[in-house]
Amino acid sequence: MKRLYQYFFRGLITALPLGLTVYFLYLFLTWAEKFAMWWIRPFIGEFYLPGLGLVLGIASIILLGFLISHRHVGKLLSLVELPFTNLPVVKSIYTSLKNFADYFSPHKDTPPQQVVTLKMPGNDLEMVGLITRQNLADLPKGFLQGDRVAVYLPMGYMIGGYTVFVPRDWLQPIDMSVEEAMRSSLFAWMATHNNVNSK
Repeated sequence: MKRLYQYFFRGLITALPLGLTVYFLYLFLTWAEKFAMWWIRPFIGEFYLPGLGLVLGIASIILLGFLISHRHVGKLLSLVELPFTNLPVVKSIYTSLKNFADYFSPHKDTPPQQVVTLKMPGNDLEMVGLITRQNLADLPKGFLQGDRVAVYLPMGYMIGGYTVFVPRDWLQPIDMSVEEAMRSSLFAWMATHNNVNSK
């Protein structure tokens, strides 16, 4: 009976991520297809190719990225964002999500993100984090001076994290991408590094 329970549990762990991924992809594709049919049907009539919704969604995202790259469209977007950046509760949620997305977006004028371990002198405890600010000179008065950086320490299962300001010599770079580090932190580093790289 115990062996059957182990087999069941292993099978569940294997099937659950795959099943959830397929389910969310199915929901997205179904929504994209319905939206495409509603939007394009008046122009093409009964003619419709399966998968047109997915193509339309990807094309719309690429077009949006192209438009946002132009200065005048960016100004227009800032007007659209006004309701989201002025309402008290909505402002906090929207700004946090936008800043988080901007951190991972590719910018030529910002240095690449770096994954590090943080270790305080005289302490064997190590914490994995991401350097989010290389220079604290433009922060308000009250922060300690010196060669210090801001490090974000993600918590397991993405329930939050902490930002700490520490001396640079407390940090040791890791040969790992930001995506790998965040994915490992999501599951409390239960997966091995080889398994993370293979995904």
